[in-house]
Amino acid sequence: MKLIYVLACAILASALAACAGTPGGPIAGSQGAVPDVGVESLDTDRAYHLAPGDEVRVNVFGESSLSGEFVVGSDGTVSMPLVGQVRAGGLTLDEFRNAVTTALSDGYLNDPRVSAEILNYRPIFILGEVNSSGEYPYSEGLTILNLVARAGGFTYRANTRTVYVKRAGTDTEVAVPLTADLRVLPGDTVRIGERFF
Repeated sequence: MKLIYVLACAILASALAACAGTPGGPIAGSQGAVPDVGVESLDTDRAYHLAPGDEVRVNVFGESSLSGEFVVGSDGTVSMPLVGQVRAGGLTLDEFRNAVTTALSDGYLNDPRVSAEILNYRPIFILGEVNSSGEYPYSEGLTILNLVARAGGFTYRANTRTVYVKRAGTDTEVAVPLTADLRVLPGDTVRIGERFF
């Protein structure tokens, strides 16, 4: 009886030691463990930069034929009437507005008055231990918990303490503690790992 108890404890200890590595484990196909660098590495206060999939509205005062709604293409440009392709990818909204103003004033209009706004952001993605993983629309101020709610909530196996976030334009997935105010940005991929015990 004592021998069975000792064997059971040894098996349990080795199982716990095996699970003590990285919670949720690395992504399939990734090299090694996911870095755990904390919330400060997820910079959500930086200026928003346009990228493929964003939809913008451009208004040129007094020129309704040059105004309209445009989608940033896969090459990072917006195709506008009269001036053709205008770079948008990687630019802030103000930088994009200035680029449109420059393109229009280059032999087309005298002193163009241009305004620009974002109509729709590129989508965000959630996968892993949620009830309905997939692509969801981004809205201003969206948190990871809001995103989980949109995805039908956590599964019973979900690790509700750590979340893995891959920011758009990066190749690195970052493990961070899940808090109520942890925000997502357009184009982010969020993975909810599986808990052990």
